[in-house]
Order: sequence, then structure tokens, then C-alpha cells
Amino acid sequence: MTTESFETFEELGLNEDILKAVLEMGFTKPSPIQAQGIPAVMQGSDVIGQAQTGTGKTAAFGIPVLERIDVSSNAVQALILCPTRELAVQVSEELGRLAKYMRGVRIEAIYGGDSIDRQIRSLKKGVHIVVGTPGRVMDHMERKTLKFNEVRMMVLDEADEMLDMGFREDIESILADMPEDRQTILFSATMSKPIMSITKRFLNDPVLIKVVRNELTNQNIEQVYFEVKPQAKVEVMTRLIDMHHIKSLLVFCNTKRKVDEIVEDLQLRGYASEGIHGDLRQQQRSNVMSKFKAGVTTILVATDVAARGIDVSGLDGVINYDIPMDEEYYVHRIGRTGRAGMSGKAFSLVARDEKYRLKSIEGYTKVKIEKGVIPSYEDIVGVRKARFVETIAALIKDSEDEGLYADVLEMLHHSGFTTEQIVGAMAKQIMGVQKNEYADGNLAWEERRGDRREGSVDRYAKTDRREGGSRFERGGERRDGGSRFGGDRGGDRFGKGERREGGRDAGGERRPSAPEAGMTRLFLSLGRKDHIMPKDIVGAIAGEANIPGKTIGAIDIYDKFTFVDVPERDARAVLRAMDGNTIKGKPVQIDIAK
Repeated sequence: MTTESFETFEELGLNEDILKAVLEMGFTKPSPIQAQGIPAVMQGSDVIGQAQTGTGKTAAFGIPVLERIDVSSNAVQALILCPTRELAVQVSEELGRLAKYMRGVRIEAIYGGDSIDRQIRSLKKGVHIVVGTPGRVMDHMERKTLKFNEVRMMVLDEADEMLDMGFREDIESILADMPEDRQTILFSATMSKPIMSITKRFLNDPVLIKVVRNELTNQNIEQVYFEVKPQAKVEVMTRLIDMHHIKSLLVFCNTKRKVDEIVEDLQLRGYASEGIHGDLRQQQRSNVMSKFKAGVTTILVATDVAARGIDVSGLDGVINYDIPMDEEYYVHRIGRTGRAGMSGKAFSLVARDEKYRLKSIEGYTKVKIEKGVIPSYEDIVGVRKARFVETIAALIKDSEDEGLYADVLEMLHHSGFTTEQIVGAMAKQIMGVQKNEYADGNLAWEERRGDRREGSVDRYAKTDRREGGSRFERGGERRDGGSRFGGDRGGDRFGKGERREGGRDAGGERRPSAPEAGMTRLFLSLGRKDHIMPKDIVGAIAGEANIPGKTIGAIDIYDKFTFVDVPERDARAVLRAMDGNTIKGKPVQIDIAK
């Protein structure tokens, strides 16, 4: 099955009502994932689709789902799982648009942060398609308010992201509760070992559809990186915004705390910016997105997880304030701009200790990212002067009430000011350029000879990427075949007290060996007596600190405390994010292990 076989949606043999909606939405030619995925799903096959956000995969599974709905039955006939509430809302809205001309199709999004009582009332009335997050779907399963006995289709959207967030056990429980004769469709940006494990267990002779990386990397995107001192990143970012006249921008960083810091700094500088991350309530998120889509806010700052649910088009550019810790995230990020044949810009601000991540991204994408020169303060003043002149010239040409303000210049002359002084003051106020501590400084870091620190990090990055991926990307599997995440597979060295090489403490228990190079060991004040498992720790840290769960290393659970290894670069972020937080409802104290 090839993309060339279906040049138009008409050739796919869609229901007339769906086809009418598709054409009204402005789609004429199926994307590669749609041209291959829609026929395979409509034929009833289980399907694995490897595709990222922005390739049109929602329609690839959404259209066949709608095709198979029987509106004469009030039962749930399709379940779509998404990693975040933003993506769940986005998918349900997209399905709603596709079902615009289909009478009687009811779609419900269920996710945490929304009233569960309202969701229960809606489910009792009868819903055909449920789009939800794993945690909230499990809540409804336990309450018996969501039944799957008539489910015909099950979709896992962004499956890799759900596993990174610690939802593996929930996903497996949900799949195990489904009718055996259901059709299962799985979409994932990566085909990691945990993904393949789920497909082998729950999918029946699936068809594999893959959008190759060349199709994922948009050729319309200008990719440039800048070597920047960490404390000067906001200054450099605003210079790039001014220099390139970026009016619609998405800024990515790695932690929720950093989102808030950047937004505050940008707002103080006069830029219309808002942030979106996991701590915002749903109403706050909706308000932020409404202002951004309406153009009231021109800069949206987001974490990777929160951005998974953002559906925006026509972005002028993307800025990687922090370099992502996963190469796939970079592809997801830059794919937000340069869509539909338009050009886009992807700028990356690289601190010295992030340089090795950039090299990994270049190796992964097979694209050379050019090094850029940071615009100087004089460059920005020059650019703003030129735009000021253009603005004033346009106002003079289009002014219809010129007489109302004709005497202002004369009034200022009577006050003793020259024309040059008046124009200069007006330009300063309108241009908004303020000289600060960065104006005359060098904002780029400089290479140091014999820089051992960067070299050592580079070696760490390369060591963990042998044989098809890092030790984390191989799904957390132990070398002896056991699972790092525990369960009933036997020999859970982290959850059941078995220890690695090392001495013994005063109580006679074996101490774990020293953490691997590049990792920092953290101490958590919860242990086996608190009934926590490795998956609880991974889920909490990954969710709160916004780091991929697969980057978390060894976990040693004792009776009253736990050791967990995290990458050195993320240790402080984890400490800040988990400060005052809970795991399984229990307050936890966390610190660097002594």
C-alpha cells in the first residue's frame, strides 16, 4: 500500500457526510500517514503507525473510527487514549469537526482536572466515542461508569509519550479489559522496546505504517543554533524576535518552573507572552490558548508534555530555550512551524553544557544545524528604527483626521523643544529599546581548550547510545531480562530488596553501588512500607520535572527510603519540582543522597 495509490480523499471511498466535512476543513490530498493508514484501518486490520504530531494522524484513525460507529446503539464503541488532557481535547474537537454532518454521533473527552460527576452524567446518557487520558479512564473503570463490552476499536495515540509518563500498567489494564475481537490501532513517534512489547501482546498481526524521517523533517524550516551564556538566553531570544520580526512564536523549555520564569521576564520587557504547563487548571489553559490563537498573545512558552495538545498553525517560528533531552522532542518541536508549504524558523539557544545534546540531535536527524551570530544591540536599534520610520510613514499616508493633531508639534515647540528632540523622544517611546547590562557584552560562551567537562558529558552521551539506542531507550530492560519497572515478572531487583554490588549498611542491608557516570543519586523519604513501586517514582518524577521517564536510572527501594538515579543535568530540576510534592498521596522529602 503506497501513498501514490490515493491522491484525493474521494478515492478513499469515504462516507459522504465525512467526505463533505473533510473537504470543508480544507483537506484535498491525504497526507502520507492518511493515504496509507485510512485504508488499512478501514479494512479492519490492527495497525501500528509511526508518525509524529503534525502529520495528520488524528484523521488517519479518526475517519475510520467514525465510519464504523452505529448511532442506533448508545454504547461506547471506540476508545482513544491520549497522554495529556490537551491532546484529548484536541482529538475530540477534531473528531467533532469530522463528524459535523453525521447525525447522532456523540463524542466525550474524559480527563483529570474536569468534573468527574459531569463526565459520569454524560456517559450515562450514552456516548459512542470516548477520548481520554489513562488515569481518568481507569477511574471510570473502577467506578463501573465506563464499560467496554461493545468497544469495536481501541486507539493508542502518542503511545511512547504515555509510556514515558509512567502509564504502562494502566494501558495494559485497559487493553486487557477490552473485548478480544476489537481492532487496535497504535500511533507512536518511536518504536521503543516497551512499545514493541505492547504490540506483541495486544495487537494481532498488525500492519506497520511508517512515515520516514525525511518526511518528518520539514524542508521549509530554517534551523540555526546560537551559543549562549545561560543568564543571557532571554536577552538573545528577544533580539532574535526583533531581528526577524517574529509575530507568532512557540518557546520550548524543559521545566514548569522555567516556563514561569521566562514568561515573567518577557512580560517585564513588554512582550505579549503566556505560559502553558501541567500546573495550570483546564480553564486557565483554555484562556491562554484562546488569546494565543486570537493573536492577543504573540509568544507562547511551553513544556514538551503540555505542547503535545497544542493545535496551532501559521507559526512564524519556534525557539528551543532549553535543548530537549530526547532527540525526538526536537523533531516534534520544530514541526510546529513551517507547515502547509509556509517557511518557518527554528532557533536553538545552546549553553555550554547543552552542546552534546545538539550533536546528538544532528546525528539523529541527519541534518546539519548551522551556527548563528547573535544580533548586537546596535543591530536591534537599527532594525527598530527602520520599522519606526515605516510605521510613521504609513500613519501619515493613511491619516484622515490629521487636523486633530496638527498643533501638537507647535505646542511642544512652545515648550522649548526642538523638532529633533521631539522625534527622538517619540521614537524612543514607541521603539521601546532600553539599554541594559547585556548591551555591550559578549553573550556567547567561548570554547575553552582542554574543556574536560564538555568532553566527559559527550562521552557519557555516546556511551549510552550503542546498539540501537540508549540504555534508557531500550525500555528500561535489565541486561538479564528482568524489568526495571517491577511487576510479577520475577527478580525485580529494585522493588523487592535485591541489591547490586556494594557494602552493607549498619542494619545489615546491602548498599547499592555508586551511580553510573553522568548520573546523580537522590534520596526519597518513602519506601516499601509506604507501598510505593518503581513505576510510581518514575511517573511522579517524569510528570513533575518534565523529564522523559526513560532517562531515569536505577531505583533501589528499601523499607523506609528509596534511592533513585537521575541524569546530573536534571538533578536540580527534579529537586525543585518534587519539593513539597507527594507520591501516591504521601508527602515525600527528596535530597541528593549522602
